[in-house]
Amino acid sequence: MMGYLSLFVSAFLAATLLPFSSEVLLATYILSGEYNLMWLWIWATLGNVTGSVVNWVLGRYFIQLVARSRFLFSQSEIDKAQDLFLKYGVWTLLLAWLPVVGDPLTFIAGVFRVPILLFIVLVFLGKGSRYFVVIYLVI
Repeated sequence: MMGYLSLFVSAFLAATLLPFSSEVLLATYILSGEYNLMWLWIWATLGNVTGSVVNWVLGRYFIQLVARSRFLFSQSEIDKAQDLFLKYGVWTLLLAWLPVVGDPLTFIAGVFRVPILLFIVLVFLGKGSRYFVVIYLVI
């Protein structure tokens, strides 16, 4: 159980504060052969989506604090995500798994008050698909 929990935490952190890659830990667990692939996919996806929900909450309720701190995202990352979001709308959340622009997209979704259920569904589909591909490529 500790391995699944560490994967959840790794995926969570990868979607929030740290420039971190949960895929390395996921691949390590897959190659060890000690873990159920379905459970790895579930824990990685749930951790990453939960981290994205934190970004949404920060965008929705704490935009002024985050904008002043420059802690989570640079202004250029926020600007790129906002431009993408304004051009393509909520469907960009399917791309929340992308490096550089993905996490700021989830923040911008909160700023633009995307309904949380729609947000979770789209982000889950995108991030879940990414982890599925990672698992497929590793095995």
